[in-house]
Amino acid sequence: MEGANTVVEQSVPTPSKFPLSFWETTVASTVALIFAVGLAGVYLTMPDSDYSFLKLPRTLQDLKLLRDNLESYTSDYTAQVLVGYCVVYIFMQTFMIPGTVFMSLLAGALFGVFKGMALVVFTATAGASSCYFLSKLIGRPILSSLWPEKLKFFQTQVARRRKSLLNYMLFLRLTPTLPNTFINFASPIVDVPYHIFFLATVIGLIPAAYVTVKAGLALGELKSMGDLYDFNSVATLFLIGVVSVTPTLMNKNES
Repeated sequence: MEGANTVVEQSVPTPSKFPLSFWETTVASTVALIFAVGLAGVYLTMPDSDYSFLKLPRTLQDLKLLRDNLESYTSDYTAQVLVGYCVVYIFMQTFMIPGTVFMSLLAGALFGVFKGMALVVFTATAGASSCYFLSKLIGRPILSSLWPEKLKFFQTQVARRRKSLLNYMLFLRLTPTLPNTFINFASPIVDVPYHIFFLATVIGLIPAAYVTVKAGLALGELKSMGDLYDFNSVATLFLIGVVSVTPTLMNKNES
């Protein structure tokens, strides 16, 4: 009877649990609230107008509409547009919301290549850093629940490349081996030091940021996102990625 009872007890499925504790959920909600307050502050300092066009762009048409409307505000309300742009971009990076490529295109369309690239590198690095530190607090249960195999793979690769970790992280930033959002969130969990994470992010994002921001200047000519990266751009990024990972491969062969 005891054995039968044991079998019955073990066969009862346990309900799936939300991966975050109450405290972790509170931290994430507080961070989101801070971003919301920042956006509200920008909105309240803008003139009365119809802002129905303000939404996260999901298509090139959405982006062109946003560009056309924001151009008239950029010269007269430069500070508000800059702050609003930064808050939105950093928020998207922090909470792994897709669509930052549209924001990079928008930077080029509104501010030009050099100012736009500086803005994208700054906001992308700040957002990645925000995601990194948020993950230190709440990341492990989420990653273990959603991407256990990918996390295990990343942890193994980082452990094998400790001596050339900066080169490996640069390689990841320059190639589509792992999504950037996953790298941001998983790096503190697999013990990538912040200074390595920061340097790889700043340096590794520059080439792609230049290509994307420059494409934003000719936003009207883009027919699809497939037009964003031509063969020369992809080949250049791939070559830079190969060069960055060469020391890692050499160390591996020597060992």
